[in-house]
Amino acid sequence: MGKVGLIVLGAVILFALILGGCGLSSYNGLVTKRNAVDSQWAQVENQMQRRADLIPNLVNTVKGYAKIEESILTKIAEAQAVLKSGTATPEQKMDADNKMTGAMRQGGFLGAGLPFMTMVQAYPQLQSNTGFLKLQDELAGTENRMSQERRLYNKSVEEYQNTKQRFPTVVVASLTGFADKPFFKADEGAKVAPKVEF
Repeated sequence: MGKVGLIVLGAVILFALILGGCGLSSYNGLVTKRNAVDSQWAQVENQMQRRADLIPNLVNTVKGYAKIEESILTKIAEAQAVLKSGTATPEQKMDADNKMTGAMRQGGFLGAGLPFMTMVQAYPQLQSNTGFLKLQDELAGTENRMSQERRLYNKSVEEYQNTKQRFPTVVVASLTGFADKPFFKADEGAKVAPKVEF
């Protein structure tokens, strides 16, 4: 082999090494981007699971408080009706007064520093009101977390797809079987606000 042949062979080997290095770099870049997409999807699923676990439990807790307080307010209203009645006997009025006092203690009304009738008529803030506010905050926070994770997931898919479709990486991707990743898209019903039933 002559001098020219050695130069050509050296150039071919150098070209093959450069091409192999580019291919290896492209492959490693695709692996990194694909793993980032998979990792971000795991975060989306984590938030989905958090929402699935948290929201029903919060709703049930608030429902429980609301039922208890509805019972307390009903007892107070019934006792108040007897106390205002012109036909109730003294014993019935004493019994109604005791029932009202018991219901008010149970509901946390007593000790608020308000006159008796003001407390009965104004119905100070109840525990379920706090529960409803907490539920509202948790719903908003959960949806914000979900939105953030979906946005980050779509960003990682975009980066992966852009890398995969650029030359020369597109050649490596097609030869090594790197598939497209789906963007997170809202379903058809997502435009309608969800309802929380009590």
